[in-house]
Amino acid sequence: MSINRPAAAALATALCLLTAACGSSSDDKASAKSAGAAASKSGYPVTLDNCFQKQTLDKAPSRVVVMNGASVAEVSTLLALGLGDRIVANQQGYGMSEVPGRAAAIKKLPTGDVKVNEAYDIPREAMLGLRPDFVLSVTSYGFDQKNGFATREQLKQVGANSYVSPQGCDDDPSKMTVADSYQLLRDMGKVFNVSDRAEKLIAASEKSIASVSAKVRGEKKPKVMVLFSNMAMGSNDFSSVFAHGIVDDILAKAGGANAFADTTKATFADLSKEKVAATDVDAVVVMSYNDPNPAAYAKKLLKEFPQWPAAKNNTYVTLSDSMYLGPSNDLAVQKVAEMLHPDAV
Repeated sequence: MSINRPAAAALATALCLLTAACGSSSDDKASAKSAGAAASKSGYPVTLDNCFQKQTLDKAPSRVVVMNGASVAEVSTLLALGLGDRIVANQQGYGMSEVPGRAAAIKKLPTGDVKVNEAYDIPREAMLGLRPDFVLSVTSYGFDQKNGFATREQLKQVGANSYVSPQGCDDDPSKMTVADSYQLLRDMGKVFNVSDRAEKLIAASEKSIASVSAKVRGEKKPKVMVLFSNMAMGSNDFSSVFAHGIVDDILAKAGGANAFADTTKATFADLSKEKVAATDVDAVVVMSYNDPNPAAYAKKLLKEFPQWPAAKNNTYVTLSDSMYLGPSNDLAVQKVAEMLHPDAV
């Protein structure tokens, strides 16, 4: 038989009133002190303020579900922290990674045998059937009932806490920075009581990025185009071009600047071929999302716009997960800096 916490507290109070030993015995005080020390040592309970909701965990999650959102940030963060064995269903994957073995490790994770919905994600009934105790979503979109997903309230009713990644509360990652990747690591470190691992990863990343940034400081900042390969997200020819978000921070740390930052306030720009042709592009970063040959797309792009300095100098690099939210932004900073400032890095 299980007793909820308010009922258990009331029962304890009633028993106290009936026993002479209740209240101030040294044994009870020692017991309470011991229980408090044990709780402190375990690191629980843990409370997170996440997207205007408080989530309290009494223990580390053991049945984690990772929603898609066209991201690998959440699953990569869990793997980087050594928590892959907690995942019972993962829907994320880019097909490749700058981290050796990462893509293969993601591919091996269980999917929960879920039949995804039209948004390529886990519908409400399937989610509840997975019996999760912790669900991660890139943005609040993954918990929107209108999209056929389980809400955070519905998950709480079945004993599952939920988490929306940094800058995902309003489903707008345009203000995302590398610091948000560190926040995701810190939050997961806290949730799973592995904060020491999280802090080591963050410290190593910060050290690497600081070293690269110091080498390129004072150098001219080339204008860089960052886009997904072979992906359409709007009505124009170039609708998967990054205009804002974490890529801007990565470019700045690597000694570059976004060539299309002035085209929109949104994360992605939806650009015509004429607009792209009229912009000076010094270098190109092609991001792969399940594209086995992003280099072929990069070469095709440079051939299409031979007037670009990037085309004349064949200046491009192909990347994937390190350019977006996740534990590997330092790799992107390093690789982009090597492309932009090969003599300095």
